[in-house]
Amino acid sequence: MASADDMMADGFENHRFQSGELTLAAHLARPLGRGADMNSGSGSGGGVPGVVICHGFPSGADGGANSVATFPELAFRIATEMGWVAMVPYLRGMPGSEGDFSLDGWRDDVTAAATDLRSQDGVDRAWVVGFGSGGALAICAAAEDEGISGVGALAAPADWSDWAANPRRLLLHARDAGLVDMTDAPSDFGRWSAALRDLSAERSVPRLAPRDLLLVHGSDDEIVPALDARVVASAHGAAALRIIAGAGHHLRHDPRAIAILLGWLDRQRRHHT
Repeated sequence: MASADDMMADGFENHRFQSGELTLAAHLARPLGRGADMNSGSGSGGGVPGVVICHGFPSGADGGANSVATFPELAFRIATEMGWVAMVPYLRGMPGSEGDFSLDGWRDDVTAAATDLRSQDGVDRAWVVGFGSGGALAICAAAEDEGISGVGALAAPADWSDWAANPRRLLLHARDAGLVDMTDAPSDFGRWSAALRDLSAERSVPRLAPRDLLLVHGSDDEIVPALDARVVASAHGAAALRIIAGAGHHLRHDPRAIAILLGWLDRQRRHHT
């Protein structure tokens, strides 16, 4: 595994971007030999593709500090081995980013991250991939932003009905994870909780179509049933659905899932060249 010093030396950098009035933190990984690669004609516009990698909802006390720990490594791999510009945003409430968690706020942050990535020098297209709730939010963001070329969603829920059934418990989890200020509850709890009902990957995905969608799910996912992936695939109509036998929820750590994701990204690049 590359060290932090190696990644910084090879074009891996801290980055900040705007989402509405909030300033959010991100990691940005650029290809090796950036000067040559960024003008190699790899994409339809003569630049290189970009990908936003979205984390999911952290679990446990202080989970916010740990939930994205391995995503910069994945971004580094995509940048150095595949020649993409890869961005890992820390959505609002996460360490280094302003604001407090809200589901619709996270959707807006994903959209803002994709917009910022498309503005980076040499990036001609942007995809979004995500894990868990990050995958579902990637679908919701792409439904709003036609500039997102495609989505890869791993272990993504079809909706957040479980959260909507007990929003106050979710708020407590968010506080335990450090995503919401312990002394500052949402100013409008009704609006905050309504987003849990209103947002849905299943309802949003028809607006993503006919753009490409990859869905990867573990057959033994203990948190989000594999049925969710099948429901979202059906609503899209032409999704690439991959169910991994014996896999659980944390697909970031399953080499089979990562191989599927990287293969799909490579085909996306070739298709849009």
